[in-house]
Amino acid sequence: MKVADELFDNPIDPALTKEFLADPRHHLAVAIDDGLVVAFASAVHYVHPDKPPQLWINEVSVAPMHRRQGLGKAVLRALFAVGRAHNCTEAWVLTDRKNAAAMALYRSVGGSEGADEGPADKTLGYTFALK
Repeated sequence: MKVADELFDNPIDPALTKEFLADPRHHLAVAIDDGLVVAFASAVHYVHPDKPPQLWINEVSVAPMHRRQGLGKAVLRALFAVGRAHNCTEAWVLTDRKNAAAMALYRSVGGSEGADEGPADKTLGYTFALK
């Protein structure tokens, strides 16, 4: 429950946190500095009737004072390991084309840039091979 300022969009809700962590398909990787969560990435692994499991990366965040230290890469790689443990063949994430830091992060951990996904080509997808 101890998180750095500007890490999450809203204050942490204990009931929602408990629900999130109780769901076996929800995953959260965190980086902790002196008892304070300073980076995180969240994901969901899911299945389709016609394809192998995949890992959808919902969000990646690093506290401003802890950026450019490799924490974003570390929490993503931890999620990739979780995806592999659940037999996911790939992970994917979407980001805004204006978010240069996110795009650089995703490329730095092996993300392949996909097609424009959103309205007026504002959103870009990245995929990561897990197998």
